[in-house]
Amino acid sequence: MKVHNGMRPHDVVVLLKIISLQGNWMNKDLSSSLFISSSEISESLNRSMIARLISPDKKKVFKGALLKFIENGLSFVFPVEPGAIVRGIPTAHSAPILKEYIISDDVYVWPTPNGEAKGQGIAPLYPNQVQAVLQDEKLYDMLSLVDSVRVGKVREVEKALDLLKQYFGMAYA
Repeated sequence: MKVHNGMRPHDVVVLLKIISLQGNWMNKDLSSSLFISSSEISESLNRSMIARLISPDKKKVFKGALLKFIENGLSFVFPVEPGAIVRGIPTAHSAPILKEYIISDDVYVWPTPNGEAKGQGIAPLYPNQVQAVLQDEKLYDMLSLVDSVRVGKVREVEKALDLLKQYFGMAYA
C-alpha cells in the first residue's frame, strides 16, 4: 500500500495537462510537454490516485473532485502572495482568458525574462510552468484560471471557476 505524503503543486498541473490532452497519452508525453521527469510524473499520478483525483488506472481525471480541490483547498495548500514588479507572462485576471471579464489596475505575471508584460510576480506552481504554457494555450488558460482562484477576489474566483467548469466539460454554472 502506498502512503500519501500530501499533494505537490505540480500535481495540479499534471492533472490539468491530462484534461488538456483529451485522449490517449503516455507518461512520456506528460514528461516532455511539462518538462518534468518521468519518475516525477509517475509519483504525481500515484499521489493523485490516492487523493481520488484520478482513476485507479490513472487515465481519467475526476474533474468534479479536482474542481472541488481547486475551489476549496488550493489557496490554502499552495498559497501565493503577489511579489515585486517583474517582466513576465500575464496570469490570473491579467491573462487573456479573464481580461474581458475583469477590469483591474493590478497586473499579475509569471516571472520570465522574455515576458511581454510587467506586473507583480506570481510564483508558478512549478519551475518549468512557463515553458509548458508557451506550448499549450489550453493549459495556459486553465493555469491562469487556477491562479485567479489562488489570488483573486470573490468575483474573480467565481468567474474563474465558471470558466474552469467549461474547460472541464461540466455544466456552466
